[in-house]
Amino acid sequence: MTTAAPRAPLPRVLADPAASRSLLAVLVSGFGTSALWLVAGVWTKDLTGSDSLAALCVLALWAPTLIGPWLGAVADRGRRRIVLVSANLALAVLLLTLFAVDGRDRVWILLTVLVLYGACGVVTDAAESAYLAGAVPQDVLGDLGGLRMSVNEGMKILAPLAGAALYAAWGGPLVALLDAVTFALAAGLFATLPADRDAPAAHRERRRALDGVRELWQDAPLRRLVLAGGAAMFLSGIAAGSVFAVVETLGHAPSYTGVLYAVQGAGSVVAGLLTGALLRRLGPHRFAACGIALFALGVAARAVPLDAAALASSAAIGLGLPCPLVAALTTVQRRTPHALLGRVTAAAHTVLFTPTAVALGVGAGLVGVAPPAVLLPVVGAAGLVVAALTRGLTRGRNYMT
Repeated sequence: MTTAAPRAPLPRVLADPAASRSLLAVLVSGFGTSALWLVAGVWTKDLTGSDSLAALCVLALWAPTLIGPWLGAVADRGRRRIVLVSANLALAVLLLTLFAVDGRDRVWILLTVLVLYGACGVVTDAAESAYLAGAVPQDVLGDLGGLRMSVNEGMKILAPLAGAALYAAWGGPLVALLDAVTFALAAGLFATLPADRDAPAAHRERRRALDGVRELWQDAPLRRLVLAGGAAMFLSGIAAGSVFAVVETLGHAPSYTGVLYAVQGAGSVVAGLLTGALLRRLGPHRFAACGIALFALGVAARAVPLDAAALASSAAIGLGLPCPLVAALTTVQRRTPHALLGRVTAAAHTVLFTPTAVALGVGAGLVGVAPPAVLLPVVGAAGLVVAALTRGLTRGRNYMT
């Protein structure tokens, strides 16, 4: 008797109504989001002439992750599908207020919208993760997480170009309108999802925001996996802070950073397509450790002052860095009680992604003290230590369930 080979990730995901519609919603809204994230800084720079205010746009988008556990509690207060529809519609309406941004004295509107935009993003990520954990078969979650990564990274390559072209032709408000339309379409897609498996518990103690932090901290295997992902993201932020110095060492104009990021994004797209199968084969901790090790080697290789080395290192970083993120978030979905999923997901996002914003500043400061030829091998070595620790946590154990 022969056993049928498992289907490739895309057919597995497309065969499930909840997974396929969710993936399409991510594709649609991700396009608008990636377009606006680039344009917001350019728009602010054009209106004010200030590099600091332009950089503040990135901080405004990241800042809400610091209160992720409290925002995640919103996803645990009712039907997750309703939260998804409501949050996306709210974003569509919110973005229309950017038509009022027509001068330097109105930039505060843009910054306020970006903060609220980031907050809604935390809520929707938590609600979607919680919904899918109850609606999608367990063995499809890894495939879906990988494909979501591929879609997001693909949009980061394509959408900024479209957003920049639209901004150059018609200005920032038209980019905001495009983003609003994508969120309205995403809300429509989420509205067609099958009903939630069940509603979160309604009594007060199950809705405390810090319950998500407590649950994450008490689950030792999950906590260690999320901390490993956060450590990898911190190191990636330090490495990213030196990218302009690397480009200068190579003798290229600053615009060459776009080439490196495009190659890195392509690597992440490939990683997403492979994630489901590798996650099932290796288990989450070994999969995360292998990804962190590949990322670390890529960072160290970027210190070599050759174009080929820089491109290969970017591809390695793109292939490796998504692995601990998908491993951690998929494990959150598999191990967390359903009523707490929104808060635990948001708490995990805080641990995983907040270090990046901090590390970007650290990296920018360190590159003024240590050249890339010194700094990047040190960061790579630290990454290998994180990978070894992550792998060593689970020898002889199975934490998949």
